[in-house]
Amino acid sequence: MGCHRKWNALRDDTHDFFPWQWLPLLHGRPLRAEDVGERRPLLNIASSTRLFENSAMGIELGHISAIFRYPIKSMAGQSLNSAKIGWHGVEGDRRLAFRRLAERGAFPWLTASRLPELLLYEPIGRLDTTGEPLPTHIRTPDGKEYSHTDEALLKEIATRHRAAVELMQLRHGIFDEAVVSAITLGTIRSISREAGHDPDIRRFRPNLVIDTKAAQPFEEDRWVGKILEFGSDGTGPAISVTMRDKRCVMINLDPDTAETNAEVMKTVIRMNENHAGVYATVVRTGEVRVGQVVGLRA
Repeated sequence: MGCHRKWNALRDDTHDFFPWQWLPLLHGRPLRAEDVGERRPLLNIASSTRLFENSAMGIELGHISAIFRYPIKSMAGQSLNSAKIGWHGVEGDRRLAFRRLAERGAFPWLTASRLPELLLYEPIGRLDTTGEPLPTHIRTPDGKEYSHTDEALLKEIATRHRAAVELMQLRHGIFDEAVVSAITLGTIRSISREAGHDPDIRRFRPNLVIDTKAAQPFEEDRWVGKILEFGSDGTGPAISVTMRDKRCVMINLDPDTAETNAEVMKTVIRMNENHAGVYATVVRTGEVRVGQVVGLRA
């Protein structure tokens, strides 16, 4: 996630809307209740939840190998042992992003596809006053630490980008296509082997990495239109797989150096029409954990 595509606007039950058209630009301060009215996801949550009450797992695929969240869009991610999944994805995931002030189009966010060095900035600290784990500071590539509201940080990012930016926070998250992304270890290993480099999960920026029993590349493609359930008792979190993840140049970027290796994306194009992993929406909330069993249901 994080590619430079048309942004998937948040939706309520009746209207599409772009949040920056009606929210104040908050320089990263937490949203207050008076800033945003509560919006329901488009999905009929009550109906979908009833489908899974007391359900038994379908086909057992494997288990969760890794969990990630990316508090600030296109910056370094955080590896987690466990995470809560709510209606808007992994708790604290992509809740902040830098907006390009001069951009009036459908995708105003500054991402690593435009500024690769963003990957080298690391959100640190933890602020829980908003009900979600959000960073309090950002560590720069040269080791400086700024509060995420520090004007010096905005100036540094703007200087690198050569244009003005502003840090925004949306409690619904700032996603390209859907609120959860998943990929298998088999897919990552196969792409890495064909591209001639060591496997690095971070290139693909998933929320969930699944180690499947089949260990075959691109088996995620067959999950589209089906449900992934986590846990063995039928009461854990569940996500509905909506589409394949079409990749962009961000997978070419080394997470440690931001250097480009174009062979990675060329390999994905050659192997699977530029798709690797899948996107999903949440149909049942709960906690996911590394090692947790993953099942597939129709």
